[in-house]
Amino acid sequence: MSKFLIEIKKLYKQFENRNSNIKVLNDINLNLEPGKLIAIVGPSGSGKSTLLHLLALLDKPTRGKISILGYSTSNLSENKKNQIIRDHVSIIFQNNNLLSDFTALENVAIPLIIRNKSYNYALKKAEKFLKKVNLGHRINHFPSDLSGGEQQRVAIARTLIAETKIILADEPTGNLDYKNSQDVFSYFLKLKEKNKIILIATHNRELAKKADYTLSLVNGNIKRLNG
Repeated sequence: MSKFLIEIKKLYKQFENRNSNIKVLNDINLNLEPGKLIAIVGPSGSGKSTLLHLLALLDKPTRGKISILGYSTSNLSENKKNQIIRDHVSIIFQNNNLLSDFTALENVAIPLIIRNKSYNYALKKAEKFLKKVNLGHRINHFPSDLSGGEQQRVAIARTLIAETKIILADEPTGNLDYKNSQDVFSYFLKLKEKNKIILIATHNRELAKKADYTLSLVNGNIKRLNG
């Protein structure tokens, strides 16, 4: 078995509109190993979110190959794709994607519930993870009762509770103040020690410097900057 959790070969992505084709990713080759925290930097519109969505199996490349845990994703059945997403891949979105009719506690418990864990077990573990992101006092509040930063921390706790091998984060600290940004990033740093891979798209250069290395995505091309 390959030592890489993610293997990307000649990945190309374009979007079509009425008048033209917009090239976003241009024949990217990349191998990502476990136990690393990797930052992706680049200007807005450079394709950072697109790359994360492709790796999360939420979109398909125009051409090229993505392998996750040794599985080529190009010909997966829907059942196998959903199983890989459920068990191995987590993503933190910029817009949180919380369920408005569920409390913070219930939102965080969802990854365990869909794996058929008992409801009480899921809630008990969810409370622990909310405390890790300093939201133990907000467990019974609905998303509409929370600030943008608090909603983002709920989304982060929901991702962390899943304990997947691959964590993809799209500006995970974008709505957080300095202290909470530092705290959340510190938790990501601890996760990499558990042989996970954490891939974070960010505009925060200070946090990017704390990653094992940084990937720069500009004009559809990716380049490793350090490490």
